[in-house]
Amino acid sequence: MKAEIIADYSCEVGEGPLWHAMEQRLYWADIPAGRLFRYDPLTHHHELFYEGPVVGGFTIQADGSLLLFMEHGAVSILRHGNLEPVIDSIPGEEYNRFNDVIADPTGRVFCGTMAISDNETGNKGGTLYLLDLDGTISTVVRGVGISNGMGFSPNHKTFYYTDTLNWGIDVFEYNEQTGVISNRREFTRSGESAGSPDGMTVDADGNVWSARWGGSGVFKYATNGEEIDKLYIPTGAVSSVTFGGSNYTDMYITTADGHDKIQYGSHAGALFRINVGVKGVPEFTSRIGIQ
Repeated sequence: MKAEIIADYSCEVGEGPLWHAMEQRLYWADIPAGRLFRYDPLTHHHELFYEGPVVGGFTIQADGSLLLFMEHGAVSILRHGNLEPVIDSIPGEEYNRFNDVIADPTGRVFCGTMAISDNETGNKGGTLYLLDLDGTISTVVRGVGISNGMGFSPNHKTFYYTDTLNWGIDVFEYNEQTGVISNRREFTRSGESAGSPDGMTVDADGNVWSARWGGSGVFKYATNGEEIDKLYIPTGAVSSVTFGGSNYTDMYITTADGHDKIQYGSHAGALFRINVGVKGVPEFTSRIGIQ
């Protein structure tokens, strides 16, 4: 099995691939450039459709619009090309930006931040928040290095959470009714030589797929945290992964070039696709401000 290049926009930090089930298109971002792209596998057409402020992550709303998570704690809805503010900023996030987000089964959004640069917030200046349906936001986890990939087990009882600077993925017990996560414990850890865990997704069997920045691949873990497979991607900085397509059998993988094609390879920053004979599940849509 070989990963094919779908689109190569030389993204500095290509991230957050997400299948838009209503449109049957794949969306992804180039975080620092504030660019958003989409791809239609039926027509093979891909395009840059939005340029604006930094977009650290996004969800698809139940009405089809996009919910963007940006710098300084700002959150906005992108609808018909226009931004509608939800949160202007979050106190304490002046030097940070959102980095990865995920909607939960009820439409809330877990959204994590990271330091934009080495400043007074230090290496643990990030926070994991929970954005509720009415637009209120609450702190869930403090002292985060780089808040990254998240996912839910098929029975919705387990929440996976990646802190890249901790070199691993942790698990929490998750209460779907309240959105509360508890009983944090280690799921898996990687050594520095194997690259840093980045974005992730969970397949229909409950296995975890974790993109590995600096690891040239996507690593597959069983529910007990055991590494059981690796998909090779021909570039160094592999940033995130999701399932898409009409049957959720296509795996889409984003990468980054970091302005260094020599280090990461000629296809760094491209969007890849591979079919590994595994089926994913639809990601949840957010319902922020939707009655």
